Amino acid sequence: MTTFALIGAGPGLGLATARRFGTAGHAVALVSRDARKLEELAAELARDGIRAHGFAADVLDPASLTTALRDASETLGPIEILQYSPVPRADFMKPVLDTSADDLEAPLSFSVKGPVTAVNAVLPGMRALGRGTLLFVNGGSAVRPHPDRAGTSVAFAAESAYARMLHEALAPENIHAAQLIIPGAIRPDAEHSSPEVLARRLYDLHAERDGFRHYAEPLPD
Repeated sequence: MTTFALIGAGPGLGLATARRFGTAGHAVALVSRDARKLEELAAELARDGIRAHGFAADVLDPASLTTALRDASETLGPIEILQYSPVPRADFMKPVLDTSADDLEAPLSFSVKGPVTAVNAVLPGMRALGRGTLLFVNGGSAVRPHPDRAGTSVAFAAESAYARMLHEALAPENIHAAQLIIPGAIRPDAEHSSPEVLARRLYDLHAERDGFRHYAEPLPD
């Protein structure tokens, strides 16, 4: 059994995606800051017959993230799929004219240093398996910067560049990097952006391994 590692585990998209990969036969490693929430999510997945375990870490703390992913691999089995989809903090979204250089430090750590740390932690295991998938989930500001959300616009664009480079560099090693852009809000009643629909899309990106950037729905005009 290989492991699906979810960075940014929560009760919406995170839980739906964990359930989708878990029902496909993968163990599930849930990673977020809140250990109590992780226990609740793991218990809910266990009721569905999914082997899941929580590993507390903060994506702004590279050492804790590396430790969590190492422990996940040792506890559950080698990580074949990594999904990086933590929810950005509200204070990352200041208007561009109110944004200082210091204001960009945390968003860039969140969306660049975090993914780089996570990928470096799981890549040796994927290479040993001879296969792997790296999934990056971003909002629409990753491809269309928004002047009222400067921090995420800058940081998501940098994360996108990193992920695309991985897509090209790792393809010869049978490791697929893909990005899913979700332009609007994730809502249970949304036709294209409900947690369950998005979870199926993310699983399909892993299974079909077709191209780099995908959209949950078209970007609004």
